[in-house]
Amino acid sequence: MILFLRLIKISLLCAGMLGCGIAPSHRLTELHLPEHWKNRGAFPVASLSQDLSGWWARFDDPTLSQIISVALKNSPNLAAAGFRITEAQAARQKDRASFFPDLDSSASVTSRASSNDKGASNSETLYTAGFSSSWEIDWLGKNQKRVEAASALVRASEENFHSVQAALAAEIATNYTELRTREHLLEVLRSIVRTREETWELAQWRQKSGQTDALETNRVRSSLERAKSTIPALEQTLSESRQRLCLLAGLAPGGLDKILIEGNQLIPSPPGSLALSIPADTLRQRPDVRLAGYQLLAAAANQAEAKAERFPSLNLRGSLGLNALSASKIFDPQTLTRDLIGSVGAPIFDAGKIRAEIERQSAIEQQAAENYRAKVLLALSEVEDALITCQKTSERLLYIQKATESAREASRLASQSYQAGIRDITSVLDAQRELLELESDLSRFRADRTIAYIRLYTALGGGWKTTS
Repeated sequence: MILFLRLIKISLLCAGMLGCGIAPSHRLTELHLPEHWKNRGAFPVASLSQDLSGWWARFDDPTLSQIISVALKNSPNLAAAGFRITEAQAARQKDRASFFPDLDSSASVTSRASSNDKGASNSETLYTAGFSSSWEIDWLGKNQKRVEAASALVRASEENFHSVQAALAAEIATNYTELRTREHLLEVLRSIVRTREETWELAQWRQKSGQTDALETNRVRSSLERAKSTIPALEQTLSESRQRLCLLAGLAPGGLDKILIEGNQLIPSPPGSLALSIPADTLRQRPDVRLAGYQLLAAAANQAEAKAERFPSLNLRGSLGLNALSASKIFDPQTLTRDLIGSVGAPIFDAGKIRAEIERQSAIEQQAAENYRAKVLLALSEVEDALITCQKTSERLLYIQKATESAREASRLASQSYQAGIRDITSVLDAQRELLELESDLSRFRADRTIAYIRLYTALGGGWKTTS
């Protein structure tokens, strides 16, 4: 015990002389965040964080919500991210064990045989049993810093899970929107085909009655067959889109067919309004920003641990043993042996290994700091981009809706004029061609607006539940 107290005294003296100083060396420069979003437009701004954990429900599409729910339960990528949390927690528990002594037990039986000068043989059996223990006292906080780093990595793995979850929901919503858009395009195309079939029948009747020649009829048929030729490619793309959704949901091909058929086949429409959180709240909600922040904390703790290697370490080792020449006396108090050893070790010369490790950890910390700053800037940029995209796609959609309405009326009038013999087939084909292009553009613009809102929700940190 006297030896132990002396070691403590010497260690504290060394710590005072060296000044300890193992706190993280890096201090992240304060980032100046904007108070408002530059492109917020007509979006109302709220001062409190918005709960966007189930933002897809705001599109009022039960099929979309159902598919995302299935994916969050079955996705292998999300499951793998969950197991990474378990891995990080186990690593932290392993590091926490360094705060406690190691205790080992042993037992053995040793037989020895020998002969004397007269040729007589003697045998001796030695029975031993005992316990040994070793303990490195964390008097400079080195082990504590290791645990802090492990704890930060646990939180980082949790944020990685949230990030995968948010990305999965956004990717499914985007693919689902594109699927419904292609379905709508296929319906538009089939409608155009039916209209051109009627025009071709009319052209054949007019040719038979002598009102037109074969040139006009063949032009109509060429236009009809050309429209038909685009259907198989679109059907192929639709099938691929369905399988893509199954893959994202963690299901075999065809696993979502029933859900998709039973649901409405409309393109999801975003809600009329969305209250934006202020930039600082958005960054607190974004899992990728939080992930980068915890990685920075882990790097700082690792840097502090590396610095602690320069200072002395205090170790205690002890053993408690029993040695006897017969098994019956193995637990006799007189056979008890015990010892306690305390030691202080400090590096004197290591060819710069510790210094190099400190520099390496410092570089890692600086990388983590720059990565954090990059994530913050990326988050701000993504929100601004999504906001302006939401505004401009909505404006484009209004224009294309008006143009499509006019094209429908023009196509109807052209067909009536052709039936009445007032106009030739060229006006009809031109009007039908323009209508097909505008109907296609209208579907795509609706999808673009929906996808813009999906990106806005995810840019604001949606797709997971804020817990802290």
